[in-house]
Amino acid sequence: MATLQNTRAGFGVLAAVIKKELLIFVRYPSWIIAVFLWPLMFPVMAVFSAKALAGPDEQALQVFAALTGTPDYTGYIVVGLVMWMWLNMTLWTLGSFLRAEQMRGTLEATWLCPVSRLGVLLGATVSQLLISVVNLTISVIALRFVWGLRIQGDLALTVLMFALSAVAVYGIGIAFASLVMWVKEANAMVFLVRGLFLVFCGMTYPLAVLPGWMRAVSHGLPLTYAIDGIRAVALVGADAGAVSGHMLILLGFAAATLGTGFVAFRWTERQVLRTGALGHH
Repeated sequence: MATLQNTRAGFGVLAAVIKKELLIFVRYPSWIIAVFLWPLMFPVMAVFSAKALAGPDEQALQVFAALTGTPDYTGYIVVGLVMWMWLNMTLWTLGSFLRAEQMRGTLEATWLCPVSRLGVLLGATVSQLLISVVNLTISVIALRFVWGLRIQGDLALTVLMFALSAVAVYGIGIAFASLVMWVKEANAMVFLVRGLFLVFCGMTYPLAVLPGWMRAVSHGLPLTYAIDGIRAVALVGADAGAVSGHMLILLGFAAATLGTGFVAFRWTERQVLRTGALGHH
């Protein structure tokens, strides 16, 4: 009976945080406008830069196709940028959630209540997921009708690859949220982490152009396998067997990042309660 009551209470906390976060989001029209405009405008610079580098007769496309397996540089770029946008949104919203609550002066009161603190963070995770799904849906529509992206392979397999990568990204976000509580600075940390992924994961260019040591670093990041696998399925038409290695690696990353994120959160939870750092700004 006690377990059932705790479960119900946990879901109550989850639902309350989701409602609160969505109410805050819709109170700021500029945020809503950004959800619609950002997917349309974000690929412009990268796509037109690639078009310029391809040359007047697109002579460079032969080299690009040899390195990537597809001449569709627009699709190649936008797949990477969509994944980067997902990471970016996760770091800004979920990663800075605890710090934002601390700055508002509500975190200390919330954590002193007899409720699941992990449920509070998971509520922020779900609310961010709902907003990101809207953004992703708009992105897919924009990529299809504005940028001409056509998925060549199995759509369900593409979605599965994305879902596996999303789990790994949320694990990173939870760990990042705990780290921000100690650093007490979200902006600089977001710029640093998303910049590292942008450089090392081949968001807009093939990894073959990177030096050997940079490629070694890229193999230790989950988005490298997510982007490469989604590109293989969506742009080249690879089947499940061809990307099975990517999926297994992403499963491993998902388990590792989620486990690390939860351990980091629990450790942060105990430390800030013990040291009284909740009220420190």
